Amino acid sequence: MVGIKDVAREAGVSIGTVSNVVNRPHMVSTATRTRVLSVIQELGYVRDESARQLRAGRSRILALLVLDLGNPFFVDVVRGAEETAHEAGLNVITCNSGQRVDLEASYLGMFAEQRVRGVLLGPVGTSAQALETFRRRRIPYVVVDRKVPPEEASSVSVDDVAGGALAAGHLLEAGHRRIAFVNGPQVLAQCRDREAGVRSALDGSDAELSVLETGALDVASGRDAGARLLGMSPRPTAVFCANDLLALGVLQSMVAAGVRVPAQLAIVGYDDIEVAAAAAVPLTSVRQPAKRLGRTAAELLIAESGGDEEPVEHQQVVFTPELVVRDSSRGRR
Repeated sequence: MVGIKDVAREAGVSIGTVSNVVNRPHMVSTATRTRVLSVIQELGYVRDESARQLRAGRSRILALLVLDLGNPFFVDVVRGAEETAHEAGLNVITCNSGQRVDLEASYLGMFAEQRVRGVLLGPVGTSAQALETFRRRRIPYVVVDRKVPPEEASSVSVDDVAGGALAAGHLLEAGHRRIAFVNGPQVLAQCRDREAGVRSALDGSDAELSVLETGALDVASGRDAGARLLGMSPRPTAVFCANDLLALGVLQSMVAAGVRVPAQLAIVGYDDIEVAAAAAVPLTSVRQPAKRLGRTAAELLIAESGGDEEPVEHQQVVFTPELVVRDSSRGRR
């Protein structure tokens, strides 16, 4: 492997000059900088970033762990975080837990071993032992898309109880009284909160609620839920799904079975991913500001990882969701 000594020897300069060319080019004359860069390219030298960070005592890497990179919502969260990190001269490594507690714990352990600058965590269950390791090693973390107690950490989230209530209230106002809620795994706080919002909105009404739980928040699980809805008697006249992927799966099932949406079944999703508006029947959805979630979380993490000795006061940022009404729930059956 080509090292900095090889570059210095070939270019006829000191090791310090090569270091300045790589890290502080403004301190080196144009002629010397050009010669050194030519040698770097010729020899294929790549600086050892790990060694540099070890000497500096601080990493330039933020870690981001999300629930499902197959969901466009989380892709937008990642984009927001990356934009903010890059503006601060930092890099982001992104990992996908796939909604699995074991993978989440494994990645958290790896982040601690690699001594990353900080962690943005979209939690499944979160390993208490791994988070305690972060605290012991003074690695800051910010929880994304879920609110946590202020004494534990900073968090950036959306009021999912309010979001669930928005969706259920919309269906009530449209005249529906047999409503189904297609939910994801109960281990996820977002799923529990959205169901709580639905129940609060329907409390005291004459509406009947059916809850169908799925094992994952994806299109395939939505299609399975759609098949279960088709077998119900009497069939609900409206369905709210815990995210847009589930809603798109339900919509696919209805279209395949010849059920007219929204005339025979109104459908509402959650997240308002880009494809929701482009579906065969444009999907009504509860919008979350995904990129703002990522950007805000990264801003908090960068502030907390600034190296100050004084303890940082954790912040809980909670965004308000917005209902976007489209053809999938307009009008009455």
